[in-house]
Amino acid sequence: MLSYESYKTVEKEANDELTEKRSRFIGYCKPVKTEEEAIQYINSIKSKHWDARHNVYAYCIQEGQIKRYSDDGEPQGTAGVPVLEVLTKNRITDVVVVVTRYFGGILLGTGGLVRAYSASAKKAVEAANIINMIRCSVCTLVCDYNRYGKVSSLIPQSGGIIDESSFGSDVSITFHIRSDYLERFNRLLADATCGELCSNAEYEDYFAMEEQQV
Repeated sequence: MLSYESYKTVEKEANDELTEKRSRFIGYCKPVKTEEEAIQYINSIKSKHWDARHNVYAYCIQEGQIKRYSDDGEPQGTAGVPVLEVLTKNRITDVVVVVTRYFGGILLGTGGLVRAYSASAKKAVEAANIINMIRCSVCTLVCDYNRYGKVSSLIPQSGGIIDESSFGSDVSITFHIRSDYLERFNRLLADATCGELCSNAEYEDYFAMEEQQV
């Protein structure tokens, strides 16, 4: 049983950078499912930028409600906390952000560090693209060719997405739909087919879907 109706995360691994008073800040962002994945990614960035002055990080993991951060040598509260706040303010989880800093020789001060790390984390998150993950039921149904057009139109009209259609003696359709929309869809399906068709929910999983009302 999945715990949440929906949550926000990022779509892909991405990076972006900025320069502030000759200091170079490179922000990296990646979707992760476990703390182990987050730590492995952090270590990979540290290895890549072994010569950098700081590799600051923060991550949020949905399972266990884990939130961690590190200033990695920057003054306390000026680096890891601002990066973590970018994640919490956007309410995204299952994500890790690493901000690498190459010192440019000019001190930024406490406020300057907070602004630079926050801005770099934000740019990395935006590059990775925030998405809504919705709890969905993955369903199958079988219909004859005469009803395929009506059924294949009803699924998207009801907020579902067709994943696959297999054409044999009948048509087998696999689709996913928000779990809280499934009951309504089956009522509409029954009305459209005089009660002869009903979908079978195979399992639940999270899918990237737009918030919508149908």
